[in-house]
Amino acid sequence: MIRNPVLPGFNPDPSICRVGDDFYIATSTFEWYPGVQIHHSRNLVNWTLVGRPLNRKSQLDLRGNPDSCGVWAPCLSWADSRFWLVYTDVKRFEGNFKDAHNYIVTAPSIDGPWSDPVYVNSSGFDPSLFHDEDGRKWFLNMVWNHRTGSAGGRPEAPAFGGILLQEWDAERGRLVGPVTNIYRGTPRGLVEGPHLFRRKGWYYLTTAEGGTGYSHAVTLARSRSLPGPYETHPQQHVISSKDAPDAPLQRAGHGQVVELADGSTYLAHLCGRPLPGTLRSPRGRETAIQRCVWGEDDWLYLEHGGMVPAVDVPAPVAGVEPKPRQAVRRSFVDCPALPPEFQWLRTPEPGRLFTLTGTALRLTGRESVGSWFEQSLVARRQEDASFRAETTLAGFAPDSYQQAAGLTHYYNRHKFHALVVTWQEDLGRVLSILSCPGDWPDNRLEFPLAEPVKLPDQGPVRLAADVDGAALQFLADWGQGWQPVGPPLDASVISDEGGRGEHGSFTGAFVGMLAFDTSGGARMADFTHFDYEPR
Repeated sequence: MIRNPVLPGFNPDPSICRVGDDFYIATSTFEWYPGVQIHHSRNLVNWTLVGRPLNRKSQLDLRGNPDSCGVWAPCLSWADSRFWLVYTDVKRFEGNFKDAHNYIVTAPSIDGPWSDPVYVNSSGFDPSLFHDEDGRKWFLNMVWNHRTGSAGGRPEAPAFGGILLQEWDAERGRLVGPVTNIYRGTPRGLVEGPHLFRRKGWYYLTTAEGGTGYSHAVTLARSRSLPGPYETHPQQHVISSKDAPDAPLQRAGHGQVVELADGSTYLAHLCGRPLPGTLRSPRGRETAIQRCVWGEDDWLYLEHGGMVPAVDVPAPVAGVEPKPRQAVRRSFVDCPALPPEFQWLRTPEPGRLFTLTGTALRLTGRESVGSWFEQSLVARRQEDASFRAETTLAGFAPDSYQQAAGLTHYYNRHKFHALVVTWQEDLGRVLSILSCPGDWPDNRLEFPLAEPVKLPDQGPVRLAADVDGAALQFLADWGQGWQPVGPPLDASVISDEGGRGEHGSFTGAFVGMLAFDTSGGARMADFTHFDYEPR
């Protein structure tokens, strides 16, 4: 049985690819580094993270990219004995422009080595590459029209100008021939996320529509001719939760079809799980899989009927069950490499942010919390509505209020809570809470502690975050057992919809370790472990 979402936590815009008996899903990473997550499975039920291929400066440099920009909507495919990965690096979110640059990298194995990128175009985002049966390759992307009222956080359909198709000459590494706008979408609007596949003489085109919020959908169209014209599915959308507000999987859209060796068909798509009674999704946009059937009319439908995605779906092989959710406890003592669930923000030069010393994960204080350039933050995705995260700050001796290190529940520069060890003139080393509960666009800090908590001048400090749905309670232990620190905080604001609203950001909540030193002194902080336990 497939239990959705199969990739919990921030794993949006899935592109699914089958190579023999192996399945791969590539998902967007936005401003988080390295770029693109690739998971592997042999049964569609249980998935393992196997790589983030955009991991060096020659491939990707996100310094200066605004929140929710960076790597959007990758497309992973297999042809000519190699993997092809297409992706967008979006450099702007505010205003009418996007500045979206599209690239292709390839590799002989999912483990690499992945090539340096070949630039394709910048006419829009959500690119994909279609390998036709005659060996020709076709590049697709939505086209962005800046001559509209659509600006960051307020999408309008006229800005999504349709799906462009153009031939890709792999030998010469460039687009050739005419550009054709093959599909302008349905009245749902905001057409994006194109993927082509071929079956029984038809070209089928899946697109995403409705914006990546609660009106999202997977739309299907088809044509006998590659450049069109394309007719739309009789029910327009194969998947959507728009008219099912009580469905467990909301925001369903942006899908791609995969056909198995036995001819059965599944569709991977993104979804969101808002906290009960809210329209806030701290876990961001996640990946789900639905089993589909082909009708006598050669149109694709959900096997269970309707358009609303199911939580439990029959797997290709009976008897395979999802692995239970378990605590993940990571020690940084004798740790040769950063554990795979962790990422950092934007920079291809992580050595300036952190090192593994053999006894700790050492963060070097750089710019402030929320910097778009060098922010020392190493974090993992929030995958559960309720969880506890713990770490120990074993070595940190600030001598200025401009230096701080600790534990954070983080989304972006205007949505985070952080429990930090810092310094105050009249008390010396103290515990403080820095909070920005959705203050957009000013990103003003709040300080929920009435007074900082005085700490011993030296010695380790254990830090914890208990998140229970919409409530966050920080705790600390500096030698006297666990003590709550500060009032309960709003954890629901650390979500896609918190602060600016539904379309203002679209990644997901993280929890992790941070340090900053805005004096420029690069004060270092040592963390010995990090534990994440679902509740």
